[in-house]
Amino acid sequence: MTIRVVIADDHAAVRAGVRAVLDTAGDIEVVGEAADGRVAVQQAEALSPDVVLMDVRMPHVDGIAATERLTERRIPVLVLTTFAVDDYVDGAMAAGAAGYLLKTADPSTIVDGVRRVAAGEGILSPEVTRRVLDRAREAGRQQAEHPSLDQLTPREREVLSALGEGLSNAQIARRFVISEPTAKSHVSNVLTKLQAPTRMRAAVIARDAGLA
Repeated sequence: MTIRVVIADDHAAVRAGVRAVLDTAGDIEVVGEAADGRVAVQQAEALSPDVVLMDVRMPHVDGIAATERLTERRIPVLVLTTFAVDDYVDGAMAAGAAGYLLKTADPSTIVDGVRRVAAGEGILSPEVTRRVLDRAREAGRQQAEHPSLDQLTPREREVLSALGEGLSNAQIARRFVISEPTAKSHVSNVLTKLQAPTRMRAAVIARDAGLA
């Protein structure tokens, strides 16, 4: 299946470079480009892409505001930006971005990020992962304790540990020699039982419990 992507960045050279990277993937098609957040939202609404690659700093409507509008419409957003600034990372995550990568990422990471977001997963640049986990952990401490891990099956505990390592569904499937749909089902069960709204929250629980 071809993954349809819209690239939103106010620099034409950046859009051209990202397009060139995605064109080499074979299973990704760039169906639209936008130089500001307002046009990005319009393009996404018209084209219904599988993923929108979104810069943060753009004219008219910034990337965070555009991300919020798109996630309300259930259009997945992968932020691709120069800035590993806490306010931008927090803003993007609060707006519902499925991932946050820096433009310094190598081409294979960008391609993998698009594939993972299209598959309903998430991805974070290593430069921002630690700070996101730390803040999520602190937020978790201020909430009621998460449900007991005892309700998880042995395999689900293994999957939770893998989530704590940041593994994708495909990587979980390879580790435990199971099919990818089975891995996805285990992940869904873990999130449901732990009342974790995201894989990131499950990763925090895994690390707090010493499983990762």
